[in-house]
Amino acid sequence: MGTLGTAAMARMDERLPWFRALSAEDRSWVGLVAQAGIAAFVEWFQHAGEGRRPTPSIEFFGTAPRELKRSISLQQTVDIVRVVVEVVEAQVDDLAAPGGGGLLEQAMLRYTRDVAFAAAQVYAREAEVRGAWDARLEALIVDALVRGEVDDGLHSWAAALGWTSSPVVVLAGCTPPGKPESIIDGLRDKGRRSGLDLLAGVQGDRLIVIVGGAESAAAAARQMAPRFGTGPIVIGPEVPDLHTAARSARAALAGLRAAGGWPDAPRPVNADELLAERAIDGDTDARDQLIENVYIPLAGTPLLDTLATYLEQGTSLEATARLLFVHPNTVRYRLKKITELTGYQPTEGRSAFTLQVGLILGRLTETPVT
Repeated sequence: MGTLGTAAMARMDERLPWFRALSAEDRSWVGLVAQAGIAAFVEWFQHAGEGRRPTPSIEFFGTAPRELKRSISLQQTVDIVRVVVEVVEAQVDDLAAPGGGGLLEQAMLRYTRDVAFAAAQVYAREAEVRGAWDARLEALIVDALVRGEVDDGLHSWAAALGWTSSPVVVLAGCTPPGKPESIIDGLRDKGRRSGLDLLAGVQGDRLIVIVGGAESAAAAARQMAPRFGTGPIVIGPEVPDLHTAARSARAALAGLRAAGGWPDAPRPVNADELLAERAIDGDTDARDQLIENVYIPLAGTPLLDTLATYLEQGTSLEATARLLFVHPNTVRYRLKKITELTGYQPTEGRSAFTLQVGLILGRLTETPVT
């Protein structure tokens, strides 16, 4: 057995480049596993002719430490088994009793078959453990982003999952029927086929998906949409990395809560398209954003009075011009400037509503509390 183990190690060193690249400690462990496998075969073969066919022992895989199983892949394990079998086969004539070469070869075939199944079982078990741990980390990351608790722990969890994708966008929608595990597995499969990296979490009736590496957030959301339940899907703003994804998650969830205020919203819809509904629903981020985008650029200029009058007069150009004592073309010019400064067009229904809410919020901030 010692001779065979030494020969197997020499053959691996000669045939397997990845084996030569291992550390001395790992090479030593591989040698011990190979020798334990040969010893187990000898023990098994001694009882193979006793009128029963004992199951080959696979306990020798327990010789390897957990770290070795992580550094050597299943394919590399198969390479090791193949080399050991070749070494033993090359010495069948010397090992077998006279006329017993065929019996020994048949025994080796059966034994190595069971060893191959045993190796697959070991790696499958490790994969299950790893999968359960990864699922737990994924849930922790999603939960931390939802609660806005971004710290070093989040980076450690993301690094453990190998997450390096950017940019990042968070999607929020309703949970479809089914088990959470099946829902998340379906999302992962869709993400792989779409070339996207994603993390997902089911939180009651909410499904939250963190998408990384998407060239277009809207396109990614449309690809993921069939995996959500019925109801709105809200796209948070795109952020550069996972560290800042809490902002995207906060906006997406606020939009999901307020989406009922716009029944005809597209599916999916950007969180920024729901700023007015979010602000009315009490979202402070949306309130601040509307004040900054709508009220502040117009404050202290004739544009603010023009906008207020135009909206109060039911978007009537002529009525606005009469009340302001200006020509209608002047009103048109000012409305165009408002669009340039705010990004919202007063003559369009949704934009007019958003401008109205932004105008009210801005006035409230300037009203002294008595």
